Amino acid sequence: VSFTFLLTSDDGADKERYRRDLIEALLRISVESPHIRFRAITDYERTRLEQGINNEGHEDNKALTGQQAHATAKPVGREAPVTSLLSSDSQTEFIAIASGKGGVGKSTVTVNLATALARRGQRVGIIDADIYGFSIPDMMGIDERPDINGEKIIPVERFGVKVISMGFFVQDNAPIIWRGPMLGKMLQNFFAEVEWGELDYLLLDLPPGTGDVALDLHQMIPRSKEIIVTTPHATAAFVAARAGAMAQRTDHQILGVIENMSYYVNRLGEKEYVFGRGGGAKLADELHSELLAQIPLGAPDNLLGQPDYSPSVYGEGTDTGKLYLELADRIILSIGK
Repeated sequence: VSFTFLLTSDDGADKERYRRDLIEALLRISVESPHIRFRAITDYERTRLEQGINNEGHEDNKALTGQQAHATAKPVGREAPVTSLLSSDSQTEFIAIASGKGGVGKSTVTVNLATALARRGQRVGIIDADIYGFSIPDMMGIDERPDINGEKIIPVERFGVKVISMGFFVQDNAPIIWRGPMLGKMLQNFFAEVEWGELDYLLLDLPPGTGDVALDLHQMIPRSKEIIVTTPHATAAFVAARAGAMAQRTDHQILGVIENMSYYVNRLGEKEYVFGRGGGAKLADELHSELLAQIPLGAPDNLLGQPDYSPSVYGEGTDTGKLYLELADRIILSIGK
């Protein structure tokens, strides 16, 4: 059994009281070890509470589960037309995260860079453009589904990042069996039919390689910038060069290369270069770009019972979390926002 509480205040005492009361209530019906998570309410959800829940006489509630909000809140109309993300006057910066092959940690880089940008006060979104191999919701610990506001889909927000993914629209991890044109149509929907609001950055987690989805996005967003993810291994860097070459041929600016799994820090604090060295720097040189970051091999030390648990997002104060903050600073400085 899993519950998510949306909090309108960050009072730690409230969290513990809700947790304790819920556990006691569930024990009375023989439900043990529930997964209880708390997160801050988003601006859109707060509006729904104020305009919908208050009308029902529940204005004193400090927390509401996602299921309750969906059942009781009233739709909120848009006050003014929203500028299309793809229009010429859009101020959103698009950053495509690409790789030549799978297994290099591209999606891990995407979610952590997006979270780091949000921690720096930026308005950030992610499109999980890997339609066949969607993974962003799971990596960020998202178990909610998007809401609908009129004819628009409201992206799920986690760690201050708005997220849309094919994973929200399939049941039980079902495979996607589509041909190329259907993929392009879904990508268009992610832009046109999602209520993104105002964004500073929209990160696009591309599928590995240079197939239909990557080509569609290159044509759809001619002003997108790109980051290429590789590992230190020479073969991975060689394959990643193809993704970089595709960006260059479509006149997309390459912001730089991120070398993931660069080294492993052992118990003595020493770096062990288990996948070799130099692949990221070599690729950056070939692409006439720069090596933006070298991220160590590892996994976040997150516990399942933590309120903000996610399998793949590093804490702000961890060593790797700080590396991602430094990376976010470099991106902001490079783009000039």
